[in-house]
This record gives sequence, structure tokens and C-alpha cells, in this order.
Amino acid sequence: MKKILPANSVVRLILAILISITFLAACKKSDNNTVYAAPPDLTTKITSSVSGFVTDENDAAVKNATVQFGSATLSTDKYGYFEAKNIEVVKDAATVTVSKPGYFKGIKTYMATAGKSAFFRIKLIPKTIAGTVNGSTGGTVTLSNGLTVNLPANAVVNATTNAAYTGTINVAAFWINPTSTDLPNIMPGDLRGVNTDGNVQLLTTYGMAAVELTGSGGELLQIATGKKAALSIPIPTAGLSSAPPTIPLWYFDEAQGLWKEEGSATKSGSKYVGEVSHFSFWNYDMPTNYVQFSCTVVTAGGQPIQYAIVKISSVANPFNFRFGITNNAGYVNGAVPDNTQLLLEIFASTCSGAAYSQTLTTTNLPVVLGNITLGPAASVTTVSGTITNCSDKSVTNGYVILVETNQTTRYDADNNGTFNFPKILCGNTAQVVLIGEDASTLQQSNPLTVTLTAGTTNVKNLKACGISTQEYFYYTEDGVSHLLTMPLDSISLGGQIGTPEGWAYAFERKPGNTLVMVNYDNHNPSLNSYQYISRYYSPALIEAIPVSPATTTLHITEFGTLGQFMTGTFSGIMAEVANQGKTHTVSVTFRVRRK
Repeated sequence: MKKILPANSVVRLILAILISITFLAACKKSDNNTVYAAPPDLTTKITSSVSGFVTDENDAAVKNATVQFGSATLSTDKYGYFEAKNIEVVKDAATVTVSKPGYFKGIKTYMATAGKSAFFRIKLIPKTIAGTVNGSTGGTVTLSNGLTVNLPANAVVNATTNAAYTGTINVAAFWINPTSTDLPNIMPGDLRGVNTDGNVQLLTTYGMAAVELTGSGGELLQIATGKKAALSIPIPTAGLSSAPPTIPLWYFDEAQGLWKEEGSATKSGSKYVGEVSHFSFWNYDMPTNYVQFSCTVVTAGGQPIQYAIVKISSVANPFNFRFGITNNAGYVNGAVPDNTQLLLEIFASTCSGAAYSQTLTTTNLPVVLGNITLGPAASVTTVSGTITNCSDKSVTNGYVILVETNQTTRYDADNNGTFNFPKILCGNTAQVVLIGEDASTLQQSNPLTVTLTAGTTNVKNLKACGISTQEYFYYTEDGVSHLLTMPLDSISLGGQIGTPEGWAYAFERKPGNTLVMVNYDNHNPSLNSYQYISRYYSPALIEAIPVSPATTTLHITEFGTLGQFMTGTFSGIMAEVANQGKTHTVSVTFRVRRK
């Protein structure tokens, strides 16, 4: 079961785990208004909007991740932010799917409500090869945390052709700890599952696993029909005493956005051991019925509070808890256990103590609390100010980025450039960084450090001017020019500076397709410096090296701090590594954000 962490751990918990604006969803009403588990309605559709932030395993923003929402496909921006408006989705199981090479999919599901948007924080799981197995003989891969995948002999096929596969099997696996501070951000879905009777139930997890099999050529593999693999997951110490001797197994159905019951697992010491017929996400859960819950968090003046964390836990079983995040209207909804005494708490994302709490007891009817007002005891500030452009006029299409303790939030300005939003404080003050952005001109303000104070915080004018947010990569090979611009193409900049190897930056047109790598020859880059080029990669040249390294240097003409921009240019003759007698004339000009 999920564990309530001590107060000193709640800060870490809330920094990372903010699940969606829905904890769970999809209850049904009978004519007498009773709510109960029932088959999901996957045919009714409504129009919904969604937004959120995507981070990697190190909590860094993931730029250019692909987000699928209904029929809409979009990309995350430099802050890892995405937003889609007025898209037709399945009402009872609207699904947001985030994809990025090298990671398992990040998938969130929610019950869409007409006129209400959804918000998510999604943390991607790295798809790391945990070990290899021979397809002919089978074998076992065990992670250091105790997750074990056992494949029998001759039990794997090519997932596309269904042909038997007997070569080396690469096993990518990840254990999702049910007591992890990142659980709601990492896990797929919203802990709703369809049982063997076809009814939707609320799930309490004892652990999840993500597993993918690939062949030596990168081809996707799957367990053969009629075969099964053994999947063992560790049971956290905190859950051992309450873990039942047997527990249902559930796999995640990406098409429906819900977990599906299939088989069961047996408790063996400190592990659950079960057999699975295919690999995806697997979940060891106890089901229960639920009712729908909703509330709106507002200030004493009635202003909705965005990004407030609403936590609901069972009083009798505090390991069973759920989180939600209020949307831009202060609204949060989802499903909670029926006929249970619950503790409701409201937090800010960086606070260890609750700004509000109350107990409530559910029946078999929906719980509609309406407005919850954070009174004088809660430290709340209203942040207000204006964003202007280079002409000192108010921006008409702008927003404010707020960064606090490495977590990013975003607040829209109105068409007069005015922003006015409440924020819960942990105490009477908080130090944050504000950045104003003009989406029409692709300009941003200098980062402004502000001390927020309880009551009202008036911010001086944020002038979105002087720092262009435009990124591009322009390169010419043998007279043929190519222009990559954001957000149409994926351009990223990353690397290391000042390492013993001196290796530095890679620019990517698409993930895994590096265009250029710059070697700094053991000295740090700076404005107007010249850096040696070590390698050049492109779709046409594959890999090339400078014919004359001394004259093929990168001139850095802009070099901002991390999060700002780097601009540079270089040209020279490049020789193909595979055929160094074949040379090409190359020139590059770029501007990308430093990560």
C-alpha cells in the first residue's frame, strides 16, 4: 500500500508527485443517484483541455517530448510545458501520453468534466537495460531493488512478425515503488482498473513494474502465445504486514488508459510472484469501490488557487492516499473510496505542513464539497504585475513563469499583459524567480528574483524584451542548406563543461540524430571565444572530422547562463570517418538554449 511519509519527507513528496487534477474517476450513477463501480463508458466523448509539465528522472524539464491527447499531437517547450485546448476525448477515460526516446511512456488518465481543464506533472522513467537473456535457453534478470524477470526457454517472439526469436534479449525494467515520493508522477493511468467482471474499481497498489524486451537489432519482442514469464516485485517493508497472501495482477491497457485485471500473484517472503503473458506495465493491487469527489480551492476573497495540492488519505489506513492538483479554476475532482473516513489536506507544492485539513466520511453518494476557502490561518499571497514588450506596451499574449525550489509553474496574463494570481506560502515569505514571456514576439524578460509576502506581492514591470526565445539551427553541406527551427524540429543543447575529457555540446535535429559535437580542449567556453570542433554528425555525412582542426573552430557570439541562450558559427572542410578521402564543405550557424 502507499505510505504516508513523515513530515520531513512530505516536502520531497509534494515537490514531485502531483498527480493530475483527478485522483481517480469514472463512477456511474443509477436513477437513485447511487454511485458504484460499473463497466467503463469508452464511447461518450466531450471536449476537454489539458496542460502540464514533463520532467526526466533527475527532475529536469524535458523539452521536445511528444504529447498525444485525443487527436492532438504537440511538443513540450523549454520548460517541459505542454497545453492542448478544446480537444475531443473519451469522457470517462481521457488520456495524455508522453513519449521520448530512451524512456518508457508517461501516461495519465482522468475523467473529463465539461468546462473543466486538467493539469498533470509527468516524470518519465528511463528505459535502462537491466540485463540480457538468451532466447533459446531463457534466464533471469534481477535488479538491485529485487525486481526479477524470468523468461523460460524459447518463449519470445518478434512483436511485429510473431516469428520465434532465439538471440540475445535485452530486458529493460523498472520497479515503481508504491512508497516512492514520485509515485503519482511516474505511474501510468490514475489507479482505476477494470476487473474480470468488466467493472471499474479503485486500486491500492503494492508495487508496479515497467518491462520491455528488445532484440539485438533493437526490434521489439514479446512473450509467445501460450507461454508465460515470472515477474517478482519486492514488497516495501511498510506494507509487509498488511500485504495479503494473494493479490490480483493488473496490466496497463494503453488504448483505454485503464488497468486490466489478469491473473494473480502470491506472497513469498518479501516479494509477490506472479506469471504474466505479455510485457507492458504491471501492477499488484487490491481493488475497492469508490465515489466521485470534487472541490474548488479559493482564497478568502473567492479567487481560485491554481496548483494547490489536494491530498486525501484513509484515516484507518494512511498508506492508502491520493493526490490531485487544482487547475486554473481551483478545481480538482476524482474518485475516492466509498464508505470510508478520509482526511483531506491542502498543501503548497513546497510545504511540509497543510494549509487546510478536514475529515469527511463517504457513503455511496458523490462528495461535492464546493468551495474550500483558505482562511487567515493559511499564508497566501496574491502576486500581481504587468508584462510589457520592447515598445513598453502591454503584451497581448503573454505568461509568467514562476520557479521555486527547482519546480516550475506557469500563469497566464490577460490581453492587457496583467497577471494576478494567488499562491500558498509555506510561511509568511518565499523567494521565487519570475520570468515574463511574450508568446507573440518570442521575447522574454530577464529573470527577476522576488520575495513573496503573505497578503499581496506587487511585482515591478516584467519587460519581455532583449532576450529572444527563438531557436534555430542552420547548416549547409556542399552548398545544400537546411534550416531547423523550433518547435517544428527537435533541437536540443546539452553536455558537460570543464570535464577532464573536455567534451561539451551536442545539438540534435531529432533525438539520437546528433548534428555537431564541440570539443573545448579542456577549457570552458565564453563569449567571443573559439572552440575546437572534434566531430560533426548529420543525416547525410553520418560522422565526419575536420580536415584542418586548427582552422575549423566554433566562434561563440552569445553565451548566456544556464537556461539562456548560446549562439555560434563555424565552417570548414569535413572528412567522412568511414571514408576519409571523401570531404565536404560545411558551415553552421545556430542559436539554442543551454540546458
